[in-house]
Amino acid sequence: MSAELKTSDSSKSEGSDGPRKVYIETFGCQMNIADTELMHGVLHDAGYTQADHADKADVVLLNTCAIREKAEERIYGRASQLLRYKYENPNLVIGITGCMAEHLKGSIGERAPYVDVVAGPDAYRRLPSLLEQAGDGDPIIDVRLDKRETYEGLPPSRREGVSGWVTIQRGCDKFCTFCIVPFVRGRERGASPREVLRQVRDLAAMGYREVNLLGQTVNSYRYEDVDFADLLRLVTTVEGIDRVRYTSPYPVDFTPKLIQTLAEQDKVCNSLHLPLQSGSNRVLSAMKRGYTVEDFLRITDDLRAAIPDIAISTDIIVGFPGETEEEMQATLDVVERVGFDYAYMFAYSEREGTFASKRMPDTLSEPEKKARLQRLITLQKSISKAKYAAHVGETHTVLVEGPGRRGPERWMGRTEGYKLALFEPPDQVAPGDFVDVVIETATDHTLYGRAVAHRPRVNAAKA
Repeated sequence: MSAELKTSDSSKSEGSDGPRKVYIETFGCQMNIADTELMHGVLHDAGYTQADHADKADVVLLNTCAIREKAEERIYGRASQLLRYKYENPNLVIGITGCMAEHLKGSIGERAPYVDVVAGPDAYRRLPSLLEQAGDGDPIIDVRLDKRETYEGLPPSRREGVSGWVTIQRGCDKFCTFCIVPFVRGRERGASPREVLRQVRDLAAMGYREVNLLGQTVNSYRYEDVDFADLLRLVTTVEGIDRVRYTSPYPVDFTPKLIQTLAEQDKVCNSLHLPLQSGSNRVLSAMKRGYTVEDFLRITDDLRAAIPDIAISTDIIVGFPGETEEEMQATLDVVERVGFDYAYMFAYSEREGTFASKRMPDTLSEPEKKARLQRLITLQKSISKAKYAAHVGETHTVLVEGPGRRGPERWMGRTEGYKLALFEPPDQVAPGDFVDVVIETATDHTLYGRAVAHRPRVNAAKA
């Protein structure tokens, strides 16, 4: 049961020991990471500060994703774990935000009555007001979708970093039969070029050297007469930003103009995540993907003709309802034909509320899906191993992220092709530097080498 919004009262963001502290746990994709930064910015402007752990917070928000299998159970489980902090602090507000909010609005009162706020991805401007009302009875629920909301003018709260996110497009118009995104994030709408450039310049001023442009179907971006190719050209003019990435494009919206732009703009990285989903035309049609295998192959061939060293990754679902053994083999054939650098691979599982869950019975057993998935993983692993091994002996420019997880003897970063590289660092190396790394060995997911040249970062804000 939802309640009416009340007029904001900034005094309520003050706790007994000063400003209220908020802690946000993020689940899911890059879009959710960007939304977490946005929520921190909104709450900061309302007088909140960030807590470094849930047990130090007055407000704990779970920023959710509804895409993956059993995501709802995971969030309910995590919310129940937070109850122990509510016993210690009865005034603690627990909230669930993001893509899952729409799913939970009908069941939250029964399954998790201790959750105080449920806010959808278009409700973040209203978040301070929602939190002010929390804790007096029924959960406060705001899952309204707004076809105009792009959060223009709201500065995200970012920490110092190397690679930053800018959401250029929200929502999705594709309505693939297996996907819930259009129902939980609404229809496509692009942020204005002015807003995108403002955020990119802010990142540059903070010393970021790379920007990632985000959208559910990022190359479908349009704002008035500006398309994605135009926007890319604008973003590359921002001084201080050396690399531009984007995710995830949609195959049918790859135009010759866009491919030419990618080839011409040196700052746009030669890496691309292009979801295939299936190598069967019948399955693609059942998924309502809007393209054929032949279309997909033409696009990848055109990309490689224009950008010979481009690294291409993908998403693939096996075991979609009705998928035959021959169609599974067709997917394996396409994977081998394209030669993806790496892939995110999944066995199909129903998502409540999608067309497929309502109209397409799940025809394959879980053991059969797992067996098909393993065949795909085995094939892709062999392709990735060869792709990575081909870089041994080459020198690649790496954007330094920091020490490796196993200690400071090796540092890590990403090549232009988005491959993880671990390397012996030069003296005085720091996150945000560029180093040239000679690749000495490789696995199917990591390059190893030593740095032979070093270009330190200069913080644009101090330059």
